[in-house]
Amino acid sequence: MLGDVRKEDFKIVVPEYFNFGFDVVDKWAELDDKIALIWIDTDGKTYKTFRFSDLKRMSNRFANILIDRGYKKGDMLYVMVPRVPEWYAVMLGCFKVGVVPMPAPKILRPKDIYYRLEKSSAKGAVIYYNVLDKMMEVDTSKLLHKMVIGAEANGWENFEKAMNNVPDEIFMDKIEKTKTSDPLIIYFTSGTTDFPKMVLHDGGYAIGHQITARFWQDLKKDDIHWTLSDTGWGKAVWGKLFGQWFIGTTVVMYNAADAFDPKIHLDIIQNFKITTFCAPPTAYRMMILQDLSKYNFDNLRHSVSAGEPLNPSVYERWLEYTGNKIYDGYGQTETVNIIATTKDMEVKPGSMGKPAFGFEVDILDDDGNPLGIGEIGHIALKVKPNRPIGFFKGYYKDEEATKNSIHGDWYFTGDKAHKDKDGYFWFVGRADDVIKTSGYRVGPFEVESALQSHPAVAENAVIGVPDELRGTIIKAFVVLAPGFEPSDTLVSELQEHVKKETAPYKYPRKIEFVKSLPKTVSGKIRRTELREMEEMKLKQMNTDLFTP
Repeated sequence: MLGDVRKEDFKIVVPEYFNFGFDVVDKWAELDDKIALIWIDTDGKTYKTFRFSDLKRMSNRFANILIDRGYKKGDMLYVMVPRVPEWYAVMLGCFKVGVVPMPAPKILRPKDIYYRLEKSSAKGAVIYYNVLDKMMEVDTSKLLHKMVIGAEANGWENFEKAMNNVPDEIFMDKIEKTKTSDPLIIYFTSGTTDFPKMVLHDGGYAIGHQITARFWQDLKKDDIHWTLSDTGWGKAVWGKLFGQWFIGTTVVMYNAADAFDPKIHLDIIQNFKITTFCAPPTAYRMMILQDLSKYNFDNLRHSVSAGEPLNPSVYERWLEYTGNKIYDGYGQTETVNIIATTKDMEVKPGSMGKPAFGFEVDILDDDGNPLGIGEIGHIALKVKPNRPIGFFKGYYKDEEATKNSIHGDWYFTGDKAHKDKDGYFWFVGRADDVIKTSGYRVGPFEVESALQSHPAVAENAVIGVPDELRGTIIKAFVVLAPGFEPSDTLVSELQEHVKKETAPYKYPRKIEFVKSLPKTVSGKIRRTELREMEEMKLKQMNTDLFTP
């Protein structure tokens, strides 16, 4: 269903045969060849625009490369390409042929890359020149085809030369028609608690992201939408590809530097007249530390956030200067947007909203029983007897993990939350992040929100650490805002602040000031890594105590 559609008229249509490249991108090139993509280089000023017809030609060429190199429907291609236009040529070309792309972030280490290639039995790899050195450290002897963008290297085919030597049109008799049920894309989970799993989606995933774009992101055909995301994370297709181009929305891709620059991001919102914006809480937290009164937000009409809950203090400041409420949402690599605050709902800052259009989501106990108001349990998505649109096919080559994620008729997300009397969901943390201290169960987000409302705090993360007296106590890792310095006085001030903002037993008994926090590719704070650091410190202390 292409273009603008009223919510009351919207229906999910799942045909037997579907190909996002041909049926959406190429179709728009015929119906309305508008600007589909604005690509902005690292300086935040240099840019290029691409119409749907440009993307059609680019993807046709890459599809022809795949055909000529012997790729068939179902083959897997490792894709390590950053936020550059070539990423679209590769992804859309794969979809057209039925090759399954496996996007990966550039920050992976050689051993991570090798794991992914081995686990997937990838047929080939397409990479960008800035990760070539890493790839040279990896045993790629099992790959039948290797291609690099922007460089020449022994054993690697040059992308640009290959693209210049193939036609713009595809001979359809050379490819097998794709079904909606065919494999479409694989993303590896972040692996915060185990080795990464391969999340396999079919063509219904692309169709399902209409829910993400139409309702949570509130997109219209004439919008200019910008989602902050590395191409190696599933959020890229959430906000730069599938749902947006069903509608015909123009998307923005910014080739960001490794270090987040809030000023450049604010300049882009202003200068490129962004109308709808999606960013993780980390980005919002950094942007509100700037002087927002210097920027013009007249075109910005809708802001959303996901990844982890947004602190109310950040919400209030963004609203004050942009006039935009921030509509929180929730989903996973395994799903599309399944919980959201949408434009027709009251915003409750800190809540991720209610179940999204077409999904049944609830809070369940360990045995799969529904819980009452305010009771903390598993965020669960009903997947039987009818598998919902956009729900993953399973963890590829890991039947046990797939089986373990399903409890009766429900998929357990691994996240915990509670519902209020109005049916709004409130995130608590990962199932292994909830802190049990002095007989209480404390969600880290409650403490983090209280700390975040203090002017000295730019970012923070909270975990439970062992304590001889209480079993576990709360510890906070704090990144200070500009103009503040670590001190014992500030520690006491922050502790008293938390006691005033929330229940006294939730205050952090330990506070450590740090320069940065460990994060996943998607910007989520890796509390697992913080816990591991604390365990190592404790082991070292015990070793020192018993070393003569």
